[in-house]
Amino acid sequence: MFADRVLSGMRPTGSLHLGHYHGVLKNWVKLQQQYECLFFVADWHALTTHYDTPEIIEQNVWDMVIDWLAAGVDPSQAILFIQSKVPAHAELYLLLSMMTPLGWLERVPTYKDQQEKLSEKDLSTYGFLGYPLLQSADILIYRANRVPVGEDQAPHLEFTREISRRFNHIYGKGPGFEEKAEAAIKKLGSKKSKLYTELRNLYQEQGDENALEEARSLLNEQQNLSLGDRERLFGYLEGGGKMILTEPETLLTEASRMPGLDGQKMSKSYNNTISLREDPESIRKKVRTMPTDPARVRRSDPGDPAKCPVWQFHLVYSDDKTREWVQRGCKNAEIGCLDCKTPVIDKILAEQAPMYERIKKYEEDPTLVRNIIADGCEKANKLAEETMRDIREAMGLSYS
Repeated sequence: MFADRVLSGMRPTGSLHLGHYHGVLKNWVKLQQQYECLFFVADWHALTTHYDTPEIIEQNVWDMVIDWLAAGVDPSQAILFIQSKVPAHAELYLLLSMMTPLGWLERVPTYKDQQEKLSEKDLSTYGFLGYPLLQSADILIYRANRVPVGEDQAPHLEFTREISRRFNHIYGKGPGFEEKAEAAIKKLGSKKSKLYTELRNLYQEQGDENALEEARSLLNEQQNLSLGDRERLFGYLEGGGKMILTEPETLLTEASRMPGLDGQKMSKSYNNTISLREDPESIRKKVRTMPTDPARVRRSDPGDPAKCPVWQFHLVYSDDKTREWVQRGCKNAEIGCLDCKTPVIDKILAEQAPMYERIKKYEEDPTLVRNIIADGCEKANKLAEETMRDIREAMGLSYS
């Protein structure tokens, strides 16, 4: 069908910290070398919960993009853009809302959870109820077939798959669909037309999954088919209509193990973070003053790494040899807490050194960041419009 295309976004929360780096950005850097990637700033999503404080969003956007670049997200390998600069997101969101059952939105697990967590805000809004559908539009507008998510976000992706299936079912069989599909089969040539028909019959009559895969491979190899014919034949193969929207697959990502300075999850709301571009001296001070095992009042008191927040950092940054040294030294009071913290400080600074280097040119010339985003928005708009042309045609909105 389409080349492997990855889409992922982040809400603009301002400068990012090590939790964001280990939870999301390291994965993005890896993905951009394997797939066609689009990474976007989800500024409209930020408004679903911060509609009453819009003034914080713009500066947060630029701070966050700079952190992406510092972390190694490469605009020559991935498309970076801002959601609201691609109006097709909103158009598709509106059109999908016409056919999305209300009950589907109300049963998304995070809907009630977030309302309870953010009880100080009035989230009984249409925008908050509909944000999973806006997420779906974000993905479907680019026909992204791979989406990196953690386990907690998997229901959102399944919701997107259901929306895609429902749309294709309702709008994929326009007038003359079967006649157009049969005409497209002939374009394969006599030998391949015969093979496609045999494989289609095997799948539809006997449920032969191998025949389905073989037929898909056959279509993917065809260079002489238009995109419309190709998608028509994919849908015809499975007994449905033209596959206008792609069902995305989940790329499950590991949950970040990055703790905060106090042992809780690293979060700005807990004031326990280390920022990606934080000054080295500030990092040294923060780690040196981290709380440790309360049992170690004096250096000569034995301790237990399992009860110490610093040990959680060793699990992220240290090798087996260093961890053994920490376990033995702490339990036998052979090392002090500052001794234990030193390798952590060294590793964090070593990790951030290339970030400081990458970011110099962007901090010195902010127009570079603006230009990267402008270029990314232009590319994203072009891809989105290709999808919207097919959607408008399918929904009877392609007036000429």
